[in-house]
Amino acid sequence: MADERGSAVAEFSLVGVLLTALLLAVVQLALALHVRNTVLDAAAEGARYAALAGSSPAAGVERTRRLIDAAIAADYAADVSAVTATVGGVPAIAVTVRTALPVIGLLGPERALEVTGHAAVEALD
Repeated sequence: MADERGSAVAEFSLVGVLLTALLLAVVQLALALHVRNTVLDAAAEGARYAALAGSSPAAGVERTRRLIDAAIAADYAADVSAVTATVGGVPAIAVTVRTALPVIGLLGPERALEVTGHAAVEALD
């Protein structure tokens, strides 16, 4: 029994380190998914805004940038573009956002995450 003294402290330390690392990995995954979903939603909303009758792709880009800036940070809205496309034979606007994928906190490789939102163009007839 004397040989096992202090083993509980050592076991607690080893298990505690592993559990802490696992918890941090789960939190980082949740953060990456949050950033991805937020940027995707902003791109889709920007495409819907640009597709409104009387609007323009530039207005959709600006709307997307404002939404990302309000939800995350302006750095994530640095590369936003909008083009006119055809989806299933229907004219549409496609808003694409290229941004960093957070790997450690909010830091990560630039342009590692690319999302696109589409919306059918409205027309006044």
